[in-house]
Formats: sequence, structure tokens, C-alpha cells
Amino acid sequence: MKTLILGGARSGKSALAEKIALEQGVGVTYIATATPGDAEMQLRIQQHRARRPPHWQVVEEPIALATVLQNQDTSHRVLLVDCITLWLTNLLLHPDPERFALERRALLDTLPRLRATLLLVSNETGQGIVPVGALNRRFVDEAGWLNQALARACEQVYLTVAGLPLVIKGDTAP
Repeated sequence: MKTLILGGARSGKSALAEKIALEQGVGVTYIATATPGDAEMQLRIQQHRARRPPHWQVVEEPIALATVLQNQDTSHRVLLVDCITLWLTNLLLHPDPERFALERRALLDTLPRLRATLLLVSNETGQGIVPVGALNRRFVDEAGWLNQALARACEQVYLTVAGLPLVIKGDTAP
């Protein structure tokens, strides 16, 4: 089962993914895409670490997400990726401008072959005004297109609002 969990900042999307992962009753590999930069991001990472059960395996990978998914893939396991939009940011800021297209294609090609239960956490960024600046507009566009492609590849899609999951695709509520 592949599930995409969308939502805005502090909407409860990560907590929902963690709850679903725990309920599976199998091993969990938490794939963190954030890179600790400033103090605020370091605090966010610490908060996520504090919430996770200590027995979960953690892989920190800001770029080569498809490779990590392939390496960690096994049936009877949950792969939880948090988060797709941080991964996208890392790629858009990567010094090699071709890396984004390569990694995006690798991710989308990998998804259908995965045997593990997959939980993808991503921000819904397209519900506001059009941002100022070319990089900001590209981020919103690329995030929207990537979320659409991921939603097509997933059996379940949730939108979280105020900590409440709304079923967008699929027929089961968490």
C-alpha cells in the first residue's frame, strides 16, 4: 500500500503518518530528508526525533531518495518519507541543475516496484497566492506537479487540516 499524506505547515500530516506506521505492527524505516541548517530547522528536527519510537530505523537522505527506498525495501516493513517538499527544496538548490529531473524520475520509476508499505508526507503548497520570485514560483509549481504524480502512484491520499485527515483517494480512514 502506498499512501500520500498532504497538508499545510503544522496540519498534522507527520503525526498522521507516524500513527499509520505504528498501527502496521511491523518494522519502520523513517527516511528524513531535512538538512539541519539554521537553529529553527534544527529545533524542528529535534521535535520529530523526540516523537519517533526509539526502535524505528532512521535514514537521513536529502537527495538520493529513490536509492534509499530501493535499499530499504522489503515486504512486512513500513517506509515513511518525511518530507517530499524538503527533498524537493534540496534538489532545486542542488549545484547540479540536472539532478532534480534525474532524482524525480528515479523516484517515480521506483514507486510501482516497492513491496513495503510506503507513507509519503508532503506539503500542499498551491492554495495561496502566487509567490514573488522565480525560484519560489518554480518550487510551488514543481511541488504541485510532483504531488499530482505521487497521488496517481498511490492507492491512498489524505489531506490533513487542523489535525484531521480527509480521505482524498481510497476508501479507508486512518
